Amino acid sequence: MKPLPKLVICMKWGSRYGAEYVNRLYRGIVRHTKGPVQLVCFTDDKVGIVPEVDCRPLPDFSGVPEHLAVKPWRKLTLWRADLGKDLVGRDALVLDVDLVITGPLDGFFGFEPGKFAVWRNPTKPQSGVGNTSVFRFRVGSHPEICARFMAAPEQVWNEEFRIEQELISARLGDGRAAKVALREAARNDPFYAGLGEQVFWPTGWVVSFKEDLLPVWPLRFFYPPRLPQAVRIVVFHGKPDPDEARDGRWPVRGWKRIYKYVRPTKWVGENWG
Repeated sequence: MKPLPKLVICMKWGSRYGAEYVNRLYRGIVRHTKGPVQLVCFTDDKVGIVPEVDCRPLPDFSGVPEHLAVKPWRKLTLWRADLGKDLVGRDALVLDVDLVITGPLDGFFGFEPGKFAVWRNPTKPQSGVGNTSVFRFRVGSHPEICARFMAAPEQVWNEEFRIEQELISARLGDGRAAKVALREAARNDPFYAGLGEQVFWPTGWVVSFKEDLLPVWPLRFFYPPRLPQAVRIVVFHGKPDPDEARDGRWPVRGWKRIYKYVRPTKWVGENWG
């Protein structure tokens, strides 16, 4: 039997990121992966996305208040048991559409088989919380993660966690992530005691553009960010977006310009094409 291609999943909804973000992501995946690869994009608008990308409707998220539906909480629907019969049981690398691939991806598929592998949160490195810009999981595993949120989204938001990656790490990690919960009852909930299935990518594989690569102030006014050779994925969480970093634009006004500044970054354009 012919082996299945390596599976990569992304999600795109709303208007912030256009089809070209998915197309650039696809080209980067193909360029940096050995052998056949399948990119599945769950989206509310597939217009303009190249036909090589397997576009599918967004998983059901009905009943979630609008102020939460537009946030990354929607990524929890990837943990549904019925995500797709042809996907269930396969290991999938999940990538945000606004990142830049700069090195080989094959190691992400083979690292710590059977584990939930995720990027260590760069702003909370000791918390046990992963950043879900880059993670790998087995499709169909742990549907209770999505069910927990869908059963009472406002309660989760008001009493448990402010972002979906905290909930995931509290459930699958070593127990530390539960400590960031909003209420003591959630911190002591057995559901968040940790199943010990979470591991973090090796240091240096995934980095934050603004936390790890942007020169410290005031050197950022004189030098562009440098790309270490070992880096495989650069994450652009928040601002600037890849095109803004490439062109040396940070869309802020007023006094924030004093420190939110980036020089044109040539390697972004070279890898994000």
